[in-house]
Amino acid sequence: MPAPMRDQPWLIRTYAGHSTAKASNALYRGNLAKGQTGLSVAFDLPTQTGYDSDHVLARGEVGKVGVPVCHLGDMAMLFEDIPLEQMNTSMTINATAPWLLALYIAVAEQQGADVRQLQGTVQNDLIKEYLSRGTYICPPKPSLAMIADVAEYCYTNVPKWNPMNVCSYHLQEAGATPEQELAFALATAIAVLDELRPRVPEDDFPVLVGRISFFVNAGIRFVTEMCKMRAFVDLWDEICETRYGVTDAKYRRFRYGVQVNSLGLTEQQPENNVYRILIEMLAVTLSKKARARAVQLPAWNEALGLPRPWDQQWSMRMQQIMAFETDLLEYGDLFDGNPAVDAKVEELKIGARAELANLGSMGGAIAAIDYMKAQLVLSNADRINRIETGDTVVVGVNRYTASEPSPLMGEDGGIMVVDPAVEQDQIDRLQAWRAGRDADAVAAALADLRAAASAGRNIMPASIAAARAGVTTGEWAGVMRAVHGEYRGPTGVSKAMSNKTEGLDDIRAAVAAVSDTLGRRLKFLVGKPGLDGHSNGAEQIAFRARDCGMEIAYEGIRLTPEEIVTAASAEDAHVIGLSILSGSHIPLIEDVMRRLRDAGMDHIPVIVGGIIPDEDAEKLKTLGVAMVYTPKDFELNRIMMDIVTLVDPHRIAAE
Repeated sequence: MPAPMRDQPWLIRTYAGHSTAKASNALYRGNLAKGQTGLSVAFDLPTQTGYDSDHVLARGEVGKVGVPVCHLGDMAMLFEDIPLEQMNTSMTINATAPWLLALYIAVAEQQGADVRQLQGTVQNDLIKEYLSRGTYICPPKPSLAMIADVAEYCYTNVPKWNPMNVCSYHLQEAGATPEQELAFALATAIAVLDELRPRVPEDDFPVLVGRISFFVNAGIRFVTEMCKMRAFVDLWDEICETRYGVTDAKYRRFRYGVQVNSLGLTEQQPENNVYRILIEMLAVTLSKKARARAVQLPAWNEALGLPRPWDQQWSMRMQQIMAFETDLLEYGDLFDGNPAVDAKVEELKIGARAELANLGSMGGAIAAIDYMKAQLVLSNADRINRIETGDTVVVGVNRYTASEPSPLMGEDGGIMVVDPAVEQDQIDRLQAWRAGRDADAVAAALADLRAAASAGRNIMPASIAAARAGVTTGEWAGVMRAVHGEYRGPTGVSKAMSNKTEGLDDIRAAVAAVSDTLGRRLKFLVGKPGLDGHSNGAEQIAFRARDCGMEIAYEGIRLTPEEIVTAASAEDAHVIGLSILSGSHIPLIEDVMRRLRDAGMDHIPVIVGGIIPDEDAEKLKTLGVAMVYTPKDFELNRIMMDIVTLVDPHRIAAE
């Protein structure tokens, strides 16, 4: 008998970028040689938030969670010897998406590529940045206009490019339920399409709808997650047909890429993460009807720090074994007609439609940002409560915790560490770039960019011209800030106590007793220094501290060490909690501790949370940090009691 026809596998990607453009280029070329079929670029936080590598806010962040790209030279180096006309490139970039796409197009032109043949995606989803990831720059309305600028430009000039990934990935990372992930992502897509509709001829609008793609998450409950993907397919088809009148089914396809869940990866027994990642991949590959177009997997050790190339290779091999060794791609959909699957899909669709109607009654996604943020914080609090109580089992964390030492860790601790010298090297090359460019051409390009932004014209042509002229990332973003202003997103943590105080009686009594001794309510300042926008941990600590009876001061993300120390003084805080997940904890905490000493405030205990290797934790303690918490410290109530103990005047007197 002839062999069954096999479907083409999904694009196999690895999310990568670190240190410098040169180092990342070597990593990309190595991964392509190993069988990777698409690039997925991670940018560092200064690049994501529109700062050059020598900006004060970039200190300690350069090259830590991705590659720094400050100008056309960096982008050209990043893709050296990689023919962009033959590549499918995904760039995880949002606030500066128009700029990074402009640089990419300018590099393609330098390579002699036909820009109309470029294929890939910019994430370009600012709404989820306000809700979960935090790399926004400008307020929501001008940000929405910039999303539309990219889509409108690509539709005419780069027709094979996906101008936006509606990104529900970070919504799940922030605690979203499947229904919330469906509804909040689809509401975002509706907001973008409503913005785009007046910009193009009515007959062409379906084509533009067909270029919108999605980037989703798949968690460990893989049956529910697979059903969620089938629900996404049905709901998107429904919205495109009924709301937008798209009659051609090919333009209503739910096209999505995926990275499976990172929130569920554990620092404890990290080798278990290999199984978690594989099971989560099944949710987005088993069902042909709802199969991902592109898959990238985290590495087993991402809860510990930056994965090494070997770790990324292991995750890539997982995809290749599924795609090429199994017979999965030889069959049609395995779940059509399954009553359990059909019932679950229908249940998710009903819940998502109800939430979409709720958001619609508020005026849509832009108007409902505060509401959505608060709902995510509440959902995440429920998730954490279930883990703390044991209602949700996490193997190696709250059950089956006895463990053998892992031989996978090795002498390097199982992670890759970015050389601190990288930052100065990047700064030196940036300053040389500025010195070697045509200053008049740069000034003219920036003036044209500002004029386009001020007049409400599409900023893409002026951005591409600025890229060619040598403008830097910080200069481009500086124009956007000047024209549109900056924005501080909602924290989702209200001052009012929630109804989630069950089991907190002992801690509340301890807080009350210490507060009586202090003569006022125990005050806890939560701060996020640096550019790291992953605020889930800080939000949950503030949320629990408030419900334990503490007075909290939490103003959200992206604070300088100076702002944190000033706030601690103004708030007369009894304890300071700092959260950093980007790996920049040493330089930023060092700065905070120095400023506290200089201000005569080093008597205030400081606690720190983040992805912090043991060696770094010891260094922080030598700087004067009282306590260091990492993802393995999932029992928030224990942290709350530690805070009470740290500020107890009786304990201090005894010492």
